[in-house]
Amino acid sequence: MTKRIFHGNYVHIVGARPNFMKMAPVFRALDGRAPQNIIHTGQHYDARMSGDFFQVLDIPEPEINLAVGSGSHAEQTGRILIELGAHFESSRPRGLIVYGDVNSTLAATLAASKLGVPVIHVESGLRSHDNTMPEEINRLVVDRLSDLLLTHSREADENLRREGISDKKIVFVGNTMIDTLKRMLPQARALDLSGLELPEGPYGLVTLHRPSNVDDARQLKSIADALVETAKRIPLVFPVHPRTRAKFSALELSLPGVQLVDPQGYLTFIALQDRATVVVTDSGGVQEETTWLNTPCLTLRPNTERPVTISDGTNTLLGEDPRGILPHVCAVLEDRYKNACAPEGWDGAAAVRAADAIIKKFGV
Repeated sequence: MTKRIFHGNYVHIVGARPNFMKMAPVFRALDGRAPQNIIHTGQHYDARMSGDFFQVLDIPEPEINLAVGSGSHAEQTGRILIELGAHFESSRPRGLIVYGDVNSTLAATLAASKLGVPVIHVESGLRSHDNTMPEEINRLVVDRLSDLLLTHSREADENLRREGISDKKIVFVGNTMIDTLKRMLPQARALDLSGLELPEGPYGLVTLHRPSNVDDARQLKSIADALVETAKRIPLVFPVHPRTRAKFSALELSLPGVQLVDPQGYLTFIALQDRATVVVTDSGGVQEETTWLNTPCLTLRPNTERPVTISDGTNTLLGEDPRGILPHVCAVLEDRYKNACAPEGWDGAAAVRAADAIIKKFGV
């Protein structure tokens, strides 16, 4: 049975798995200090997002799950906007806390803004400067409408200032997703991964999901060729989505030396990153996690909204040409890769600073 959202509560909006990693420590930091609720839009459904998953993250299950499911960007945004508008109309939150850059974040911000509900954006100011990315549009609109912008890096502060956003709205707190990673890492390191039959000794980890890499047949074939060549130097483990696996099969691509495994849950995937010698990815979150884990990361994208992972961290931007993978992997294996450190504020206490900023501005 759906629980109601009470007037005057802070409401956390989540819609995709990375949102939960960013939200969980903020929820805990506010717990006992201010009344709060969670709404899950159901933008992405994952069976691991119920029961034990919430217990592991030490957060309650959402009071409301809109279960909007998949669809186009317009369909998802529209359905969430309608549903949340009705909830906020009947019971005005003290403040809406949104995370990241998914469609749920955008729709919730629009719904709250139209009703005069203050919006708090955790992970504000990230910019790829590429408006062909739907996420970039979401970031720009959400930051423009937000009343409190909590940033995870100093360059994010500068991005917001350049866009004319007042310093009074901007608070640097650090990266709340790293709070979760730091908290969960001991459990991840204790996992028995023998069921995955990982290669003995060093291995590289591959994770790719962006349409520009996996939906274009020519690009996917180029990536497969590059991975096969790389696997001659180091075995690769690739947790691959069934849809991508089907594309490999349709193109009759074989990947000798590349071990295709099913998508993994959060703890297992953290363990894989932690134990890997190098990671090849196109994921924003993986760029951050590998930086904190001090695992070399090669990002197969022409841009990144997280440049601090390059300037301070372990990340290297390869562009769109997968032929860049092997030379950089060789540099890692030959101990010629760059030195790195954790960025400022990626210390496991970002959520406490976020909670302090929220209460200071909007009260309890």
